[in-house]
Amino acid sequence: MNPSIPPVRPARSLLLLALLAAGIAPAYAQQDGDHAALLEQVAQLRAQQAQLARMQQDNEAALRTLESRLGVAAVPAMAPPAAPAAAPVAPASAPAAPATTASALSRLTVSGDMRVRSQFENSNDNARDRTSGQVRGRLAAAFAVNDRISIGARLVTGNPDDPRSTDVQLSNWDNDLEVSLDQAWLKLAFGALDVHAGKIPQPFTRTELVWDGDVNPQGLSANWKHALADGGGLRANGLFFVIDEQATGGDSTMVGAQVGYDSPALGDWRFDASAAHYRYSIGSTVGATATDWRSNLLNPDGSYVSGFHLNDVILGASYSGWGERWPLRIVGDYVHNSAARTDADSGYGVDLLLGRAQQPGDWRVSYGHSMAEVDAVLTAFSHDNIGLASNYRMHAFGVDYVPWPKTTLSALWYRYRPLSARYAGSADPGDWLNRFRVALMVSF
Repeated sequence: MNPSIPPVRPARSLLLLALLAAGIAPAYAQQDGDHAALLEQVAQLRAQQAQLARMQQDNEAALRTLESRLGVAAVPAMAPPAAPAAAPVAPASAPAAPATTASALSRLTVSGDMRVRSQFENSNDNARDRTSGQVRGRLAAAFAVNDRISIGARLVTGNPDDPRSTDVQLSNWDNDLEVSLDQAWLKLAFGALDVHAGKIPQPFTRTELVWDGDVNPQGLSANWKHALADGGGLRANGLFFVIDEQATGGDSTMVGAQVGYDSPALGDWRFDASAAHYRYSIGSTVGATATDWRSNLLNPDGSYVSGFHLNDVILGASYSGWGERWPLRIVGDYVHNSAARTDADSGYGVDLLLGRAQQPGDWRVSYGHSMAEVDAVLTAFSHDNIGLASNYRMHAFGVDYVPWPKTTLSALWYRYRPLSARYAGSADPGDWLNRFRVALMVSF
């Protein structure tokens, strides 16, 4: 111990106090009646009390010196008895931060996938054979702020100027991949009604005849569902789609609405029906790029020949009588453009899927046939599975296999040709084209 620091004697102080308290009562009893002796006793006690006070001051000074050297906050000399009991409060409240973190994590949902694909293309006549590779990555997150409000976003690879694809062609002398947000939204939940705003997930029941699977509209949508007592359900979806807005000049927008019905189980069958109307108002194409101008008819100034008021009906049937691993799904889609300025204004598609692709060992096979006339759909947002955006006839064959959890191996064969020689341009209407794809996708 440093000799310059007065010794700390808390034990001695407590001992003296205890001895003093123990001797007071006997002293008074023995000296009762002897006034002088009592005064002597009082004087001795006062001297002892003064000595104890000096010792206490010395102890406090020594404590302050030690605390200043240790860099800790000074403790009051006469700390109340409740102070030590308060010490456990800090450890007891410490789990509050982890609990809050755990609560936040429970309201966060993260998902995504990674796909690598090889593609081979050829034709029966004059188009050259081509082999290429593509890669796609997507990472999405959604967070429930409270019981009513959620926010979400998705990060994807691909050309940000092409809303129909998140695939990246492996080419360009090994240039790095482009990454962008294809979703950024806020959702309000009102019981059976959900409202999205921003760059939002596709709100409609659809097939790729009208809507490519990668298209995420920007604007405002509403989705309503109502369960019926018999096990069926009603649906209603709406969208205000901001396509191109200009500070000076016209805007391009779309207003769409869809109603639907899902039947209860009727034996091993279930049925569903959806009917939609999409009304486009094309007042500006300033924001359009080369990926948006596809095979619709155009005027010499680059504007569309036709308007686009699409009436779309989708009918579906599901059969479960062959077991849970072999469900059968049949879907038919018919679309008519009532604002077309040509008689090539309609399209249809039929898809059959047998099996599922969910658990390891699952198989699914599919066949689809579709036809779209040149102005049946707005090709800026229809599928891009083949080289023709409209004016095509197509057959599609597919096989999916799940080798491991969350992993799918797929093979697809598209066989297609131009539908009408009038709108085929330099393509040969009699030339059947083939596109083969093999892909491996891992999702989480």
